[in-house]
This record gives sequence, structure tokens and C-alpha cells, in this order.
Amino acid sequence: MFKVSRLAAVLLAGAVISAPALAADKAFSTVNGQAIPQSIYDAFVAEQKAQGAQESAELRNAVKEELIRRQLLAQEAKKQGLDKDNKIQGQMELAKQAVLIRAFLADYVQKHPVSESLLKSEFEAIKAKLGSTEYKSRHILVDKEEDAKALIAKLDKGEKFADLAKQSKDPGSKDKGGDLGWSAPGSYVPPFAEALSQLKKGEYTKTPVKTDFGYHVILQEDSRALATPPYEQVKPQLQQRANQMQVENLVKELRAKAKVN
Repeated sequence: MFKVSRLAAVLLAGAVISAPALAADKAFSTVNGQAIPQSIYDAFVAEQKAQGAQESAELRNAVKEELIRRQLLAQEAKKQGLDKDNKIQGQMELAKQAVLIRAFLADYVQKHPVSESLLKSEFEAIKAKLGSTEYKSRHILVDKEEDAKALIAKLDKGEKFADLAKQSKDPGSKDKGGDLGWSAPGSYVPPFAEALSQLKKGEYTKTPVKTDFGYHVILQEDSRALATPPYEQVKPQLQQRANQMQVENLVKELRAKAKVN
């Protein structure tokens, strides 16, 4: 239903990234004399539980073996001097930075909860935009207005819409007779939505509809009442979207205040 900001999604996404051992941290295990901190073990187990794993001896053993495996491979990498490589050092720094950002954003979102009233207001705004009716439609998209007019003339003479749709430049619908399926007008750009909602069942547009994509000939095949999911069902999506908007606004504020050379 919603478009998710790539930046916000990346910033909020979690990932298990091994952190360097801290001298003050209790050792969970040692491999060739090198300690694996308890904090890394705890973080790994917590991450697995968050993904649905159940607390068990099997989980603990699996995590232990994975951490030992990683330690062995890391030691071999260091023996080869890979940790001194500038590119790899850069990647390691990015990994540390990602963990820090994740922790900061989780804390920020927790300390700045989105109100229930705001979520419900957003829900009502989306419902209003979608409207109460959805339509089953077809369209043919061309570059030139005269081409769209020529298609309309052929439709007036009785040619089939599905056959003419093969000339459409919309790759997603041209091979399906221009079929767009069921959608609410709010799913389309305004000129298209307005033209579609004004048609009656079985009617097609008598003049080309211009959008940023080109010129459309639109057929309204059917309509029905739009079944909107209840608020509680979409609340998690609304919450996620609101959190992402918070992150975007925070980044904009920090960027505006920053001195960047």
C-alpha cells in the first residue's frame, strides 16, 4: 500500500555484525587464545530470537559454533594482513557505523513514539484519497495525441480494445489486452483517475487523456465498492511508515545544521 523510503528502510534495518572484542568484556569462549566476548554471544542469540528462534540448548550450541567459525576465519584473514587493507578497513568501519546508527535510531523512535491520533488521522487521509469505489479498467498508452485519437476512431468502428492494446507502450499491460485489474482511482495519477471515475461501465474515453507518461485511451469495465481493511489490520504499516518519516525528518534537520565541506 505504501512506498517506503529507501534511506529510512536501510537505516532502520537490523543486521548481525560482529563487533571487536572489548578488553573489559567477559569472555564467552577463546579460540587460539583469543577471546570471544560474552556481549557478542548475547547479541547473536538475541538477534536469532528476534527472527523467531526459540531458546534451547540447540540454539546456544549453534551460536557458539558459528562464533567459533567466524573467529577462526577472522584470525586467518588477519594472518594474511587483510585487516590492514584500506578497502577492508573502510568496510569494517561502515559495519561499525551501521550498528551504531541502528542503536541510535531504535532509541530515537522509542523516545519519540507516534501518537495513536496521528496514526488514525493518517488512516483516514488514505481512505479519503482511495475513495469508496474501485474500478476494473484497461488502457492503451501511446506517445502522440493523434495516435490516441486514431485508436478511439477504431474503437468507434467496433474494433476490440484488447486487440488495439497490443500497440500500447505500457509493457505491464499491453500483452494482457491493456488490463489494469481492480484499483481505486487514488492509485493512479490525477488526470487518469478523474477520467476513469467519470466513465460508466463499458465506456471508453472519447478524447485522449494526457499524463506525464503520454496519452491514454481508458476503458472502464466494471466498478464495485472498495473494501477498506480495518485500522487495526494496517496499523503496523502505518506505524512503520510514521517511524520512517520521523527518521527522514531527523536526517533533514541534522543535515541542515551540519557544516559540510
